[in-house]
Parts: sequence; structure tokens; C-alpha cells
Amino acid sequence: MELYFLGTGSGVPSKERNVSAVALMLLQEANSVWLFDCGEATQHQILNTSIKPRKINKIFITHMHGDHIFGLPGLLSSRSFQGGEDELTIFGPKGIKEFVDTSLTLSGTHITYPLTFVEIEEGKIFEDEQFSVYCKKLEHGVPSYGFRIEEKNKPGELQVDQLKAFGIPPGPIYRQIKENEVVTLEDGRKLNRKDFIGPDKIGRHIAILGDTRSTHRNHEFVNGVDVLVHEATFDKEKVALAEDYYHSTTEQAAALAKKANVKRLVMTHISSRYQSEEIDVLLQEAQEIFPDSYIASDFYQFQIPSK
Repeated sequence: MELYFLGTGSGVPSKERNVSAVALMLLQEANSVWLFDCGEATQHQILNTSIKPRKINKIFITHMHGDHIFGLPGLLSSRSFQGGEDELTIFGPKGIKEFVDTSLTLSGTHITYPLTFVEIEEGKIFEDEQFSVYCKKLEHGVPSYGFRIEEKNKPGELQVDQLKAFGIPPGPIYRQIKENEVVTLEDGRKLNRKDFIGPDKIGRHIAILGDTRSTHRNHEFVNGVDVLVHEATFDKEKVALAEDYYHSTTEQAAALAKKANVKRLVMTHISSRYQSEEIDVLLQEAQEIFPDSYIASDFYQFQIPSK
């Protein structure tokens, strides 16, 4: 599992940062890629990576501001020419379906794969055997959402030494034991899976927030996640400006990470007013409050190891 940042700027693209998009790479877990936001030129950014658009089967849109959605029509169109045949689902605020449908219709674009929409409200918006996804409305000028992705726990490892000590040599029976709560052996003995399986492998949790003012209402939603992706549009001195424009500062992002007991903070959505030589200053502001803080740049890759 890996976060791949495709655009880390705010408002408008700059020479150093494109506008918002981040891919959650789930190739080993689910042979797929989930995209969070799709600002202008996201498909151009993807050309500089190993990401295959046909692997993108879910897109989560935090809000309807242009720097988060203007890349959608182009990406959806190109996916048809790049081997995309599987269904793609777009999750986003009310209006996302109308925006995409209108863009594709007026441009005469024909999609060659099933395209579905889920217009979201707070709560659980997706669940399968491996993951659950929740969303929460944030404080921004338009409806903006944060997403919490929870990987479900996996069964622990089969305790081979215990099975051998019990007189059960390796063979197909091992798989039966792992897949069934109770297995009856040829000699009539019954084996309970729980007696031969180690502790569950704890799933990883990630929170990716859209644009938001700093607010205590976000604490519970991001509590305890392995990685929090949070906007940090402004430096610590621009609290009033952040409040006026419904954004956050570096210190505010770090304070949330600390209070919510997250493990790592990755900041993005950096204003173009900050040039490369100033990024270390922004990072230091956050690390003084929450040491395990990072600032993403375009094409920054952040691994989320198994527990």
C-alpha cells in the first residue's frame, strides 16, 4: 500500500506543483488504484509514473472546486484508449455526476467502460471484503469531504509448528484448517481453527482530507490513523488568511495530528507563494508540534507498511 502524490499545489498549477491529485496504490492488495481528486492535467502527471489508467477503478472527489475536478473529463476519456474496460466508480459531492455527464456529452466523448456515480453524504460510502471507506463533511466554502479508508484485519499466520506437534504433516489439510472454523480429520479428531492461527494482522487506516478550515470536529474522524493527508495551504503566521479562505496552516495540521494520535502526517495543497527554498521552513513549523510530519511534492511516494 502506497500513496503516490500527483499534484500537491493549491488553487492554480505552478512550475513546481500541479493541482490536487493523490493515488492510493493497492496493486498487491486489490490489483487496483484509487484516485483522490483529479485536478487539471492529472493524466499528464500520470504519464510520468508507472500508474496504468486502466487500473484506476475508483475516484474519490473531495469537493467541486476546479483545482480538484478539472482533470476528470480528460482522464475518463483517455482511459477508454488505454485498455480500460472494467467499471469505474466516482464518489463525490452532489453535482459530480452532472459535471462529468455534461462535459462528456458536450465534447462528444464516448466512454467504452461502465461508469457509475455515488453522490456522497456523511457515513460509510463503500465496503467490500478488504476495505471500508467513510466520509465526513469538512468546513470549506463549498461542501468538502474527508475520506477515511480502513483496511480490514486479516487472519493470522497458520502455526505450522503447532500442527506438526499435533501430528499433522504439511498438506492440503493446512489450507482447510485456515479456511474453516472447524475441520474433522480422517481419524475423527476435530480441529478448531482458532487453536492453530496466530493473532489477526491489523489493517491499515488512512485519512485523506479535502480542503478544510482547522476545526476540532475533525479529531474523531482521523483518530489513530496510520497516515493523515492534510492540506497546509499557509504558514503558521497566516491564521487569519487561512480562516478567511477556509484553509489550514502547517501548525494547525500538525496540531490535529498530535491531538488525534495519528502516526504520520503528510501535508499537501501548498500555496504557490512558497518556493522550494521555503518548504523546509514550513516543514519545521509542523515538526515542532508533530515530529513525524512530511510535506509532499509532486511524485512523492509514501509507503504504508503492513503492521
